[in-house]
Amino acid sequence: MLRRSLENRDAQTRQLQDAVTNVEKHFGELCQIFAAYVRKTARLRDKADLLVNEISVYASTETPNLRQGLKNFADEFAKLQDYRQAEVERLEAKVVEPLKAYGTIVKMKRDDLKATLTARNREAKQLTQLERTRQRNPSDRHHLPVDSTKWILICFFNIFGWGILLATMDATRTTRHLEETIDNFEKQKIKDIKTIFSEFITIEMLFHGKALEVYTAAYQNIQKIDEDEDLEVFRNSLYPPDYSSRLDIVRANSKSPLQRSLSAKCVSGTGQVSTCRLRKDQQTEDDDEDEELDITEEEN
Repeated sequence: MLRRSLENRDAQTRQLQDAVTNVEKHFGELCQIFAAYVRKTARLRDKADLLVNEISVYASTETPNLRQGLKNFADEFAKLQDYRQAEVERLEAKVVEPLKAYGTIVKMKRDDLKATLTARNREAKQLTQLERTRQRNPSDRHHLPVDSTKWILICFFNIFGWGILLATMDATRTTRHLEETIDNFEKQKIKDIKTIFSEFITIEMLFHGKALEVYTAAYQNIQKIDEDEDLEVFRNSLYPPDYSSRLDIVRANSKSPLQRSLSAKCVSGTGQVSTCRLRKDQQTEDDDEDEELDITEEEN
C-alpha cells in the first residue's frame, strides 16, 4: 500500500512538473511576443506624432481651404494617438504584466515540487528500511492479532518505530498537498488565460472602435476641401491686383483673322492719315478717271 502510494505520488509529481514546464515555456513566449507587440504599437504612436507635426507645418503654407482641411485632419489624427497611448498602457497592465507574473508563480510551483520530492525521497528511504526490517523479522507479522486495531498499532510501533509512522503521515500530507497544488495550478492557469486574452480583445476592440470614429471624421474633413475655391485663390495669387485677368485679355483679343489684319494695317500714329485711308482715296480717284475716259470715248 505504501509503495503504491509512492508510485501514485511519483506520477502526480511528473504531471505537475510537465504542467509547470509547459506553462513556463509557452507563457514566457507569449509574454515576449505581447511585449514586442506593445513596443511596436508605441513606436507606431511615435511615428504618427511625427506625421501630425509635419502635416501641421505643411498646412500652414497652403491655400485657405486646404490649410483648414489638413489642420482638421491633423487634429483628428492626433486624437487617435491619444487613444493609441491608452491602448499601450492597458495592454502593458492587463496583458504583459499578468504573463510576466507567471515567472514568480512557476518559481513557487517548482519550490513546491522540490519539497514534494524531498518528502518522497525521505519516504522512499523509510520504506527501504521497513522492507529490510520485515525481511529480518518475518515471523513477527504472524503474531499480530488482525482483528485488534490496538494490538496492530502497538506491534507496529514496537517493530517499526515512530519514524515510520511519522514518515507515513508526512507522506499522506504531502500527497494531499500535491493533489491540491496540481488542481489549483490548473484552475488558476485556465482562469488567467481566459482573463488575459479577454482583456486583450476588449482593449483592441475599444481602440479600433474609437479609431473608426476618428478616421471617419478625418475623412470627412478632407472631403470638405473646396478645390475650385482654392484653385481660384492660387490663380489670383499669380497676378497683382491691378492686372487684368487672363479671361478678359482673351475676350478683348478674340477677333476674326480679317479684323486683326485690317486693324494692323489701318492703325497709324496720332495726327497722321492712315495708310489704308490713303490707299482707299487713291483707288477712288483712279475709278473716277476711268469713268471720265469711258464717257469721252462714247462721245467720240
